[in-house]
Amino acid sequence: MKKVLAMVALAVAALPAMAQQTKYSIKGTAPAGSRMVYMGNRDTREPVDSVAVSDGKFALEGSYDKDALMYVMVDEAPLFVIFFNDGTPVTIDLKTNVLKGSAQNQSLNYYDRQNDSLSMKMNAMRSEILDIYYDNSLPEEERESRAEKRAAEIKPELDKLTDKLKDLMDQMLKENTKTLVPAAFTDYLLAFYGMDGVKDMLAANPPFASHPAVDEVKYRIAQEEAKKKIIGQPFTDLEEADPEGNLHKLSEYVGKGQWVLIDFWASWCGPCRAEMPNVVANYEKYHDKGFNIVGLSFDQSKDAWVKAIKDLNMPWVHLADLKGWETVAARVYKINAIPSSLLVNPDGKIVARDLRGEALGAKLKEIFGD
Repeated sequence: MKKVLAMVALAVAALPAMAQQTKYSIKGTAPAGSRMVYMGNRDTREPVDSVAVSDGKFALEGSYDKDALMYVMVDEAPLFVIFFNDGTPVTIDLKTNVLKGSAQNQSLNYYDRQNDSLSMKMNAMRSEILDIYYDNSLPEEERESRAEKRAAEIKPELDKLTDKLKDLMDQMLKENTKTLVPAAFTDYLLAFYGMDGVKDMLAANPPFASHPAVDEVKYRIAQEEAKKKIIGQPFTDLEEADPEGNLHKLSEYVGKGQWVLIDFWASWCGPCRAEMPNVVANYEKYHDKGFNIVGLSFDQSKDAWVKAIKDLNMPWVHLADLKGWETVAARVYKINAIPSSLLVNPDGKIVARDLRGEALGAKLKEIFGD
């Protein structure tokens, strides 16, 4: 009997670690010609249920993790309807993507539809620029010129849409202080409020802070906090090859009496390339005053790496082991996103990281003056 009771006790102790199950009941209508409706976990992309459409209607019933963020979509539709599995029956019109259910899910549905409307307009405008840029029927210089011109033309409208999206997120947060709804918009929260802003939100421990959809954000915040700890520490040496294949240690250039920007980049990285004119301008302005750069590439193709160095006019030291994300630089400095950078003082101590745009120029002006 004791053995049986012990086994029961272990089983009960394990229950809190298991997700609580809640019944779901979803019914609705689908567009004409629809065949199947699919339901799944939005964050894990795990398929959960599906049903054939009959006479334009569908119904799904079962049990799944309580408060999981779910999606429902018809066939291969580009958009889907999301909701929290909070135990309240849900009715969805997949022709309009309008949902009826709990107050929480109706608020989520409203903000999700508004977000989709604005985001689709913005994405269409960005796609228009990319279509011009990658139009191989035109010479490269003409493509770039036309793309830049069109980007300048649509920027005012794009800025207005961005402001509207930010206002929408502000309103969503204000109206959902006691719901899980913000958990569905973590990417937008990061984009508009930054890592520190979201960190402050979570520190207040709102209901959405404990939702699994926020776990990735918490992980990224923890990584950023770990990165900050590198400030004030001496740089770590490593060895990679230059474009001619000669091996060099980072210590040949860093900690030798100059201020050095260790720049993590790649030829295939769009944001890296976009930032490079700013880096070049600061190099040209401050190099003679004691500022140097060492570029550590995340490339795999030597040809692409060398071509980018030439095309982007980057006249400083370049090193790479051509292992992509497996590069020693990523491992040593825990780099999981590029562009990234470290500013090292003449004694070899790291004093700042990820200085981009105006921040880089401002820091160098503080060090070297005008």
